[in-house]
Amino acid sequence: MGPKNLTRVSEFLLMGLSDDLELQPLLFGLFLSMYLVTVLGNLLIILTISSDSHLHTPMYFFLSNLSLADIGFTSTTIPKMMVDIHTHSRVISYVGCLTQMSFFTLFGCLDSLLLNVMAYDRFVAICRPLHYLVIMNPCLCGLLVLVSFFISLLYSHLHSLIVSQLTFFMDVEIPHFFCDPSQLFNLACFEIPISNILMYFIAAIFGGVPLTGILFSYYKIVSSILRVPSAGGKYKAFSTCGSHLSVVCLFYGTGLGVYLSSAVSHSPRKDSVASVIYTVVTPMLNPFIYSLRNRDIKTAMQRLLRRTV
Repeated sequence: MGPKNLTRVSEFLLMGLSDDLELQPLLFGLFLSMYLVTVLGNLLIILTISSDSHLHTPMYFFLSNLSLADIGFTSTTIPKMMVDIHTHSRVISYVGCLTQMSFFTLFGCLDSLLLNVMAYDRFVAICRPLHYLVIMNPCLCGLLVLVSFFISLLYSHLHSLIVSQLTFFMDVEIPHFFCDPSQLFNLACFEIPISNILMYFIAAIFGGVPLTGILFSYYKIVSSILRVPSAGGKYKAFSTCGSHLSVVCLFYGTGLGVYLSSAVSHSPRKDSVASVIYTVVTPMLNPFIYSLRNRDIKTAMQRLLRRTV
Protein backbone atom coordinates (compact mmCIF):
# COMPACT_ATOMS: atom_id res chain seq x y z
CA MET A 1 0.00 0.00 0.00
CA GLY A 2 1.86 3.02 -1.26
CA PRO A 3 1.85 6.49 0.26
CA LYS A 4 -0.28 9.23 -1.20
CA ASN A 5 0.11 12.98 -0.91
CA LEU A 6 -1.92 14.80 1.73
CA THR A 7 -3.63 16.90 -0.94
CA ARG A 8 -5.20 13.70 -2.30
CA VAL A 9 -6.57 12.71 1.09
CA SER A 10 -10.19 13.87 1.18
CA GLU A 11 -10.82 13.40 4.90
CA PHE A 12 -9.45 12.35 8.27
CA LEU A 13 -11.04 10.52 11.19
CA LEU A 14 -10.72 12.16 14.61
CA MET A 15 -10.80 9.30 17.12
CA GLY A 16 -11.73 11.57 20.05
CA LEU A 17 -11.20 10.94 23.74
CA SER A 18 -13.13 7.69 24.19
CA ASP A 19 -14.84 4.96 22.16
CA ASP A 20 -17.30 4.21 24.95
CA LEU A 21 -20.78 5.23 23.71
CA GLU A 22 -22.09 5.56 27.27
CA LEU A 23 -19.48 8.23 28.01
CA GLN A 24 -20.39 10.42 25.02
CA PRO A 25 -23.31 12.32 26.69
CA LEU A 26 -21.15 12.91 29.76
CA LEU A 27 -18.27 14.21 27.63
CA PHE A 28 -20.65 16.42 25.66
CA GLY A 29 -22.09 17.99 28.83
CA LEU A 30 -18.66 18.39 30.43
CA PHE A 31 -17.05 20.11 27.46
CA LEU A 32 -20.10 22.24 26.75
CA SER A 33 -19.97 23.50 30.35
CA MET A 34 -16.24 24.20 30.20
CA TYR A 35 -16.55 25.93 26.84
CA LEU A 36 -19.37 28.19 28.06
CA VAL A 37 -17.42 29.05 31.23
CA THR A 38 -14.33 29.84 29.13
CA VAL A 39 -16.14 32.06 26.63
CA LEU A 40 -18.34 33.86 29.16
CA GLY A 41 -15.49 34.31 31.65
CA ASN A 42 -13.15 35.82 29.07
CA LEU A 43 -15.94 37.98 27.61
CA LEU A 44 -16.64 39.26 31.12
CA ILE A 45 -12.98 40.23 31.49
CA ILE A 46 -13.09 42.09 28.15
CA LEU A 47 -16.37 43.83 29.03
CA THR A 48 -15.11 44.80 32.48
CA ILE A 49 -11.90 46.32 31.11
CA SER A 50 -13.61 48.17 28.26
CA SER A 51 -16.36 49.61 30.47
CA ASP A 52 -14.14 50.88 33.32
CA SER A 53 -11.89 53.86 32.61
CA HIS A 54 -9.69 52.96 35.59
CA LEU A 55 -8.59 49.85 33.68
CA HIS A 56 -7.62 51.65 30.48
CA THR A 57 -3.94 50.97 31.09
CA PRO A 58 -1.37 48.94 29.12
CA MET A 59 -1.55 45.93 31.45
CA TYR A 60 -5.31 45.54 31.08
CA PHE A 61 -5.19 46.33 27.37
CA PHE A 62 -2.90 43.32 26.93
CA LEU A 63 -5.11 41.25 29.26
CA SER A 64 -8.21 41.94 27.14
CA ASN A 65 -6.32 40.82 24.04
CA LEU A 66 -5.16 37.68 25.86
CA SER A 67 -8.78 36.91 26.77
CA LEU A 68 -9.77 37.34 23.13
CA ALA A 69 -6.97 34.98 22.06
CA ASP A 70 -8.09 32.43 24.67
CA ILE A 71 -11.62 32.46 23.25
CA GLY A 72 -10.22 31.84 19.77
CA PHE A 73 -7.84 29.15 21.04
CA THR A 74 -10.65 27.15 22.65
CA SER A 75 -13.12 27.77 19.83
CA THR A 76 -10.87 26.07 17.27
CA THR A 77 -11.19 22.65 18.93
CA ILE A 78 -14.11 22.27 21.35
CA PRO A 79 -17.11 23.16 19.11
CA LYS A 80 -15.96 20.66 16.46
CA MET A 81 -15.53 17.95 19.09
CA MET A 82 -19.02 18.61 20.51
CA VAL A 83 -20.55 18.44 17.01
CA ASP A 84 -18.77 15.11 16.45
CA ILE A 85 -20.14 13.72 19.71
CA HIS A 86 -23.66 14.96 18.96
CA THR A 87 -23.76 13.67 15.37
CA HIS A 88 -21.75 10.48 16.08
CA SER A 89 -19.44 11.45 13.23
CA ARG A 90 -15.67 11.64 13.46
CA VAL A 91 -14.97 12.80 9.93
CA ILE A 92 -13.13 16.04 9.21
CA SER A 93 -12.25 17.11 5.70
CA TYR A 94 -8.69 17.76 4.58
CA VAL A 95 -9.42 21.50 4.24
CA GLY A 96 -11.19 21.51 7.61
CA CYS A 97 -8.26 19.75 9.30
CA LEU A 98 -5.72 22.13 7.81
CA THR A 99 -7.88 25.12 8.76
CA GLN A 100 -8.32 23.91 12.33
CA MET A 101 -4.59 23.29 12.68
CA SER A 102 -3.83 26.77 11.29
CA PHE A 103 -6.12 28.55 13.76
CA PHE A 104 -4.90 26.36 16.63
CA THR A 105 -1.26 27.30 15.99
CA LEU A 106 -2.24 30.94 15.35
CA PHE A 107 -4.00 31.45 18.67
CA GLY A 108 -1.55 29.26 20.58
CA CYS A 109 1.40 31.32 19.35
CA LEU A 110 -0.54 34.55 19.99
CA ASP A 111 -1.16 33.46 23.59
CA SER A 112 2.55 32.84 24.05
CA LEU A 113 3.59 36.18 22.53
CA LEU A 114 1.01 38.16 24.51
CA LEU A 115 2.25 36.60 27.73
CA ASN A 116 5.74 37.72 26.70
CA VAL A 117 4.48 41.27 26.02
CA MET A 118 2.73 41.31 29.40
CA ALA A 119 5.97 40.22 31.09
CA TYR A 120 7.75 43.14 29.38
CA ASP A 121 4.98 45.46 30.62
CA ARG A 122 5.52 44.27 34.21
CA PHE A 123 9.28 44.67 33.78
CA VAL A 124 8.89 48.31 32.74
CA ALA A 125 6.33 49.00 35.51
CA ILE A 126 8.56 47.62 38.28
CA CYS A 127 12.06 48.38 37.00
CA ARG A 128 11.33 51.71 35.22
CA PRO A 129 8.32 53.10 37.14
CA LEU A 130 9.08 56.78 36.48
CA HIS A 131 9.22 56.22 32.71
CA TYR A 132 6.39 53.69 32.53
CA LEU A 133 3.75 55.90 30.89
CA VAL A 134 6.30 57.30 28.45
CA ILE A 135 7.62 53.90 27.39
CA MET A 136 4.30 52.02 27.37
CA ASN A 137 2.44 54.63 25.35
CA PRO A 138 -0.71 53.69 23.37
CA CYS A 139 1.17 53.56 20.07
CA LEU A 140 3.73 51.07 21.39
CA CYS A 141 1.02 48.94 23.04
CA GLY A 142 -0.95 48.73 19.81
CA LEU A 143 2.22 47.99 17.85
CA LEU A 144 3.20 45.17 20.21
CA VAL A 145 -0.20 43.51 19.79
CA LEU A 146 -0.11 43.89 16.01
CA VAL A 147 3.43 42.51 15.78
CA SER A 148 2.41 39.57 17.98
CA PHE A 149 -0.54 38.86 15.71
CA PHE A 150 1.49 38.99 12.48
CA ILE A 151 4.24 36.80 13.94
CA SER A 152 1.57 34.29 14.97
CA LEU A 153 0.10 34.47 11.47
CA LEU A 154 3.53 33.74 10.01
CA TYR A 155 4.01 30.81 12.39
CA SER A 156 0.60 29.40 11.45
CA HIS A 157 1.33 29.80 7.73
CA LEU A 158 4.67 27.99 8.07
CA HIS A 159 2.97 25.10 9.84
CA SER A 160 0.35 24.82 7.10
CA LEU A 161 2.99 25.04 4.39
CA ILE A 162 5.08 22.24 5.91
CA VAL A 163 2.10 19.96 6.61
CA SER A 164 0.81 20.41 3.05
CA GLN A 165 4.06 18.85 1.78
CA LEU A 166 3.76 15.68 3.87
CA THR A 167 3.09 12.22 2.49
CA PHE A 168 0.78 9.75 4.22
CA PHE A 169 -0.07 6.09 4.15
CA MET A 170 -3.69 5.13 3.61
CA ASP A 171 -4.38 5.09 7.36
CA VAL A 172 -5.69 8.58 8.15
CA GLU A 173 -7.08 8.03 11.66
CA ILE A 174 -5.94 10.78 14.03
CA PRO A 175 -5.87 9.51 17.64
CA HIS A 176 -6.93 12.91 18.97
CA PHE A 177 -9.99 15.13 19.27
CA PHE A 178 -8.53 17.81 16.97
CA CYS A 179 -5.93 18.13 14.22
CA ASP A 180 -2.84 18.48 16.36
CA PRO A 181 0.27 19.14 14.18
CA SER A 182 2.32 16.63 16.15
CA GLN A 183 -0.25 13.91 15.46
CA LEU A 184 -0.17 14.65 11.74
CA PHE A 185 3.60 14.26 11.81
CA ASN A 186 3.25 10.93 13.59
CA LEU A 187 0.98 9.73 10.77
CA ALA A 188 3.26 10.95 8.01
CA CYS A 189 5.78 8.87 6.10
CA PHE A 190 9.17 10.59 5.89
CA GLU A 191 11.73 9.52 3.36
CA ILE A 192 14.05 12.24 4.68
CA PRO A 193 12.93 13.83 7.97
CA ILE A 194 13.73 17.39 6.82
CA SER A 195 10.16 18.59 7.31
CA ASN A 196 10.00 17.03 10.77
CA ILE A 197 13.25 18.69 11.84
CA LEU A 198 12.13 22.00 10.34
CA MET A 199 8.77 21.86 12.13
CA TYR A 200 10.32 21.32 15.54
CA PHE A 201 12.99 23.95 14.82
CA ILE A 202 10.29 26.50 13.99
CA ALA A 203 8.33 25.50 17.11
CA ALA A 204 11.47 25.90 19.24
CA ILE A 205 12.07 29.39 17.81
CA PHE A 206 8.51 30.68 18.10
CA GLY A 207 7.93 29.02 21.48
CA GLY A 208 11.38 29.27 23.01
CA VAL A 209 12.05 32.94 22.24
CA PRO A 210 8.89 34.21 24.04
CA LEU A 211 9.62 31.94 27.01
CA THR A 212 13.20 33.25 27.13
CA GLY A 213 11.87 36.80 27.07
CA ILE A 214 9.52 36.03 29.96
CA LEU A 215 12.29 34.43 32.02
CA PHE A 216 14.62 37.38 31.38
CA SER A 217 11.90 39.89 32.33
CA TYR A 218 11.20 38.07 35.59
CA TYR A 219 14.90 37.79 36.34
CA LYS A 220 15.09 41.58 36.15
CA ILE A 221 11.84 41.97 38.10
CA VAL A 222 12.99 39.70 40.95
CA SER A 223 16.38 41.44 41.06
CA SER A 224 14.63 44.81 41.32
CA ILE A 225 12.17 43.62 43.99
CA LEU A 226 14.96 42.20 46.15
CA ARG A 227 16.54 45.65 46.29
CA VAL A 228 13.38 47.11 47.87
CA PRO A 229 14.18 47.65 51.59
CA SER A 230 10.74 47.09 53.14
CA ALA A 231 8.81 43.82 53.17
CA GLY A 232 5.60 45.71 52.39
CA GLY A 233 7.19 47.27 49.33
CA LYS A 234 8.38 43.88 48.11
CA TYR A 235 4.92 42.38 48.53
CA LYS A 236 3.23 45.28 46.73
CA ALA A 237 5.67 45.08 43.81
CA PHE A 238 5.36 41.32 43.45
CA SER A 239 1.54 41.35 43.78
CA THR A 240 1.29 43.38 40.57
CA CYS A 241 2.68 40.47 38.56
CA GLY A 242 1.41 37.51 40.61
CA SER A 243 -1.59 36.83 38.36
CA HIS A 244 0.50 36.99 35.20
CA LEU A 245 3.12 34.66 36.66
CA SER A 246 0.40 32.16 37.60
CA VAL A 247 -0.98 32.19 34.03
CA VAL A 248 2.53 31.80 32.57
CA CYS A 249 3.25 28.77 34.76
CA LEU A 250 -0.13 27.26 33.89
CA PHE A 251 0.20 27.85 30.13
CA TYR A 252 3.81 26.77 29.65
CA GLY A 253 3.79 24.13 32.38
CA THR A 254 0.81 22.23 30.96
CA GLY A 255 1.86 22.70 27.33
CA LEU A 256 5.43 21.55 27.85
CA GLY A 257 4.28 18.75 30.13
CA VAL A 258 1.92 17.33 27.52
CA TYR A 259 4.43 17.50 24.68
CA LEU A 260 7.28 16.08 26.76
CA SER A 261 5.09 13.24 27.99
CA SER A 262 3.94 12.49 24.43
CA ALA A 263 7.59 12.07 23.43
CA VAL A 264 8.02 9.15 25.83
CA SER A 265 4.45 7.86 25.94
CA HIS A 266 3.23 5.13 23.60
CA SER A 267 -0.46 5.81 24.20
CA PRO A 268 -1.89 8.48 21.83
CA ARG A 269 -5.26 8.30 23.59
CA LYS A 270 -3.68 9.24 26.92
CA ASP A 271 -1.87 12.12 25.19
CA SER A 272 -5.17 13.44 23.83
CA VAL A 273 -6.74 13.32 27.30
CA ALA A 274 -3.73 15.17 28.75
CA SER A 275 -3.91 17.84 26.04
CA VAL A 276 -7.36 18.82 27.34
CA ILE A 277 -5.50 20.57 30.18
CA TYR A 278 -3.82 23.20 28.03
CA THR A 279 -6.46 23.45 25.27
CA VAL A 280 -9.51 23.77 27.55
CA VAL A 281 -8.65 23.99 31.24
CA THR A 282 -5.97 26.70 30.98
CA PRO A 283 -8.09 29.21 28.99
CA MET A 284 -10.99 28.47 31.36
CA LEU A 285 -8.94 29.20 34.48
CA ASN A 286 -7.32 32.42 33.24
CA PRO A 287 -10.37 34.65 33.99
CA PHE A 288 -10.62 33.16 37.48
CA ILE A 289 -6.93 33.77 38.16
CA TYR A 290 -7.14 37.42 37.11
CA SER A 291 -10.48 38.11 38.79
CA LEU A 292 -9.69 36.41 42.10
CA ARG A 293 -6.09 37.61 42.46
CA ASN A 294 -6.52 41.12 41.07
CA ARG A 295 -8.19 43.74 43.25
CA ASP A 296 -8.71 46.20 40.38
CA ILE A 297 -10.57 43.61 38.29
CA LYS A 298 -12.74 42.56 41.23
CA THR A 299 -13.63 46.17 42.03
CA ALA A 300 -14.42 46.93 38.39
CA MET A 301 -16.62 43.81 38.15
CA GLN A 302 -18.54 44.91 41.23
CA ARG A 303 -19.11 48.36 39.70
CA LEU A 304 -20.24 46.75 36.45
CA LEU A 305 -22.69 44.48 38.27
CA ARG A 306 -24.11 47.41 40.26
CA ARG A 307 -24.67 49.38 37.04
CA THR A 308 -26.28 46.35 35.41
CA VAL A 309 -28.61 45.66 38.34
